[in-house]
Amino acid sequence: MTGLLVVTAVPAEADAVRAGLADPTVTVTPVGVGPAVAGAATARLLALAEAAGRPYRGVVSAGVAGGFVERVAVGGTVLGSASIAADLGAESPEGFIPIDELGMPPALLGGGSIVPADPTMLAALRAALPEATIGPVLTVSTVTGTAASSEELRRRHPSAVAEAMEGYGVAVAAAQAGVPFAELRTISNPIGPRDRDAWRLREALNALTAAAPALR
Repeated sequence: MTGLLVVTAVPAEADAVRAGLADPTVTVTPVGVGPAVAGAATARLLALAEAAGRPYRGVVSAGVAGGFVERVAVGGTVLGSASIAADLGAESPEGFIPIDELGMPPALLGGGSIVPADPTMLAALRAALPEATIGPVLTVSTVTGTAASSEELRRRHPSAVAEAMEGYGVAVAAAQAGVPFAELRTISNPIGPRDRDAWRLREALNALTAAAPALR
C-alpha cells in the first residue's frame, strides 16, 4: 500500500497542510469546492492508485470550516466523528426530511446521509490532537448565512460541531473504494449570519498547518 491521501477544497488549504507536513508517504491534493466535485475527484484518485497497484491506506478530507461557536472557537481544530449530508433530502410542510427517511436505497455500502469516520483513524488523530473538538461535521452545498438557517441546522443536528462543503462527498468515495476515511477541519468563522469581517481565514490556515503533523 502507498500512504495517506489528504484532499482539500482549494490550493491554500493544501499549501497549509504541506507547510506542516514533510512526509513523502502523504499525498496532499486540492480537488475543488463542494461535495460533488470532491467526491468525483477523490474517487478518480483512489481508482488510479488501485489500478497502479499502489492503493492508498486512508483518505482524509481536510480544510477550513465554519464552527458552531458554542462548541468550538474560531481558530480551533475539529475531528469529524461522522460526515453528514445535511441538505440531502426533501422539503415538506412539516420540515426537512433526510434522504434516509424517504424510502430510497442507500447510496453507498452500509450508509445513507451519515458516514462515520473510521474508528482507527479517528483514534490516531485524536491521540495526536488531544485539544481537538470531536463531533459530526455537516456537509452542505450552500454555506449557512442566516440566523434562521443556522438555528435549523442546530435543531436537526444538535451534536454537530462544524460545517464544510466536501467531507460527505469524500467519505462516499472512500466508502465505495473500501478505504478508511476521516475529516480534519480548522475553524475560520462562526456559523450564522454571513459576516466576512468576522472570518479569520489566516488563523484557520495556520491552525491547519499546526495540525498537519498528526497526519503522519
